[in-house]
Amino acid sequence: MGGRRRYWVLGILLILSLMAFPAFSQRGSTPGILLPSLADLVEELKPVVVNISTTKVVRSPLEDFFKDFRRFFGDEFERFFPPIPEFRTRSLGSGFIIDREGYILTNNHVIEGAEDIKVKLHNGKVFDARVVGRDPKSDIALLKIDPKGERLPVARLGDSDRIRVGDWVIAIGNPFGLEHTVTVGVISAKGRVIGMGPYDDFLQTDASINPGNSGGPLFNLRGEVVGINTAIVAGGQGIGFAIPINMAKGLLPQLKRGKVVHGFLGVYIQDLTPELAKRFGLKKPKGALVTEVIPDSPAEKAGLRKGDVIVGFNGKEVQDSFALRRLVGSTPPGKKVKLEVVRRGKTLTLWVTVGESEVERQAMLSEQWGFRVQEITPEIAGHIGIKEGVLIAEVRAGSPAAKAGLRAGDVVVEIEYEPVRNLRDFERLMEKYGGRESLLMAVKIQRENYRTVFVVLQR
Repeated sequence: MGGRRRYWVLGILLILSLMAFPAFSQRGSTPGILLPSLADLVEELKPVVVNISTTKVVRSPLEDFFKDFRRFFGDEFERFFPPIPEFRTRSLGSGFIIDREGYILTNNHVIEGAEDIKVKLHNGKVFDARVVGRDPKSDIALLKIDPKGERLPVARLGDSDRIRVGDWVIAIGNPFGLEHTVTVGVISAKGRVIGMGPYDDFLQTDASINPGNSGGPLFNLRGEVVGINTAIVAGGQGIGFAIPINMAKGLLPQLKRGKVVHGFLGVYIQDLTPELAKRFGLKKPKGALVTEVIPDSPAEKAGLRKGDVIVGFNGKEVQDSFALRRLVGSTPPGKKVKLEVVRRGKTLTLWVTVGESEVERQAMLSEQWGFRVQEITPEIAGHIGIKEGVLIAEVRAGSPAAKAGLRAGDVVVEIEYEPVRNLRDFERLMEKYGGRESLLMAVKIQRENYRTVFVVLQR
C-alpha cells in the first residue's frame, strides 16, 4: 500500500513539474517560448543566390577508336569517314553574387567544360555568363554577367575562421532544380580532409546538401557567407561539405585576373610520430618535418634545412604536413611570410618569400584558353617534320581553343605576330598577351597537312 502511494505522489509531482514550464510554440500559437523563425533572414538572403545552368560537350568514345585512322589518313580522313558525333549534356548548379558588377562565385565542377553558361536571378531574369577564372585544385570558379542596368543584390562575405562547431548555418541553393531551397543545420566539424584535392579544408554540416546545391552559399545567422556548398557523402544523410569562404576570399584577386597560381615553398615533408618528435626536440608530434630542401627554391633561400620542423607559417600553427601544404598553397606567390622552425630543439624564426611551382605555372598559362601544350622533342620533330613551335597536347571541350577549331596535334608557331620557337617563347608570350579578351595565333593544322592558318581565340 505504501509503495502504491509513493507512485501516486511521484506521478503528481511529474505532472506539476511539466505544468511549471511554458510549452514551446511557434509564432501565432498559444503563448509560450517562441522558436526563432528564420523567415525574415531567408527573405533577405534569397536574392543573392543564383541558378546556374550549363551545356557541356561530351567527347565521343569514337574519338579514341578513330584516332589512329585520323593519323594515318591525315587531311583525307574526312573524305572516307563520317563526322564523329558530339553529345551535349545539361546540368544545374548554384552560385551567389559578390558585387554589383556581376561577379558570381561557384564551384569549378559546376562549370568545368561548359560551352554555354546561363545564370538565372531570383527575379527570374536570365543572363549569359562567362568564366573569369577558375581553380580546379580548390574547386572554386568566378563567373561574370553583364547586369545591363540591373541593380544586383550582393552577398556579404563572412570570416570562416571564426565559425565554431555547433554554430547554426543556412544553405540556399537549387537541389534537383528546385530553385531557392532552404535547409538549416549546424557546423558539424571543421578542417575535414575528404580526398577531393591537395588543399582540402572543408566545413562539415548537417544542413541538407544535394545535387544542384553545389556552388551555393552557406550562411551564418548574421547573414554572412561562411562557405561554398560543394560535396556530399554518397549514401550518407546529414553529411555535407562546404569550402570555407576565407579560402575563396584569398584566391579572389587571382581569380579576377583569370589565373590562379598556388604558393610554392620547395620542401619535401612528413608527419611526426611521437618517437620522431622526441628525437627532434619537440614535446608533442606537431608540425611538418623537412626531409629534403629543393635546390634554389624559396625554402633554400630562406635558410631551411633538412631536419627542421616547421611549426608555424604566417602566424598560424602548423599541426601536420597536410596543414602546411594547405597554408602554403593558399598563399599568393611573392608574399613574404614568417616561418617558425624548431632546429635541434631550438626555436628559430625565418622569413621566406613564397614562390610558384614551375609545373603549375606552365599549366596555368594556357588553362584559361582551354588548351595545353608541350615541347616539340626531336622524336616528335622527326615524326611531324616540324622543329619549331609548341605542340598542342590537349584541347578542353567547349573552351575558346575548341571553338576556334584547334585540336590536339596542331602546332602553335606565332602569338600576336611574335614567333613561338619553343616552350619558353610560348610561356613568355602567354604571360605578355594571355590576359586579353582575344588572342591571335598562327597555328599549323595537323588535319590540313600542317598548313599555317591564323585563328582568334575569344574568351
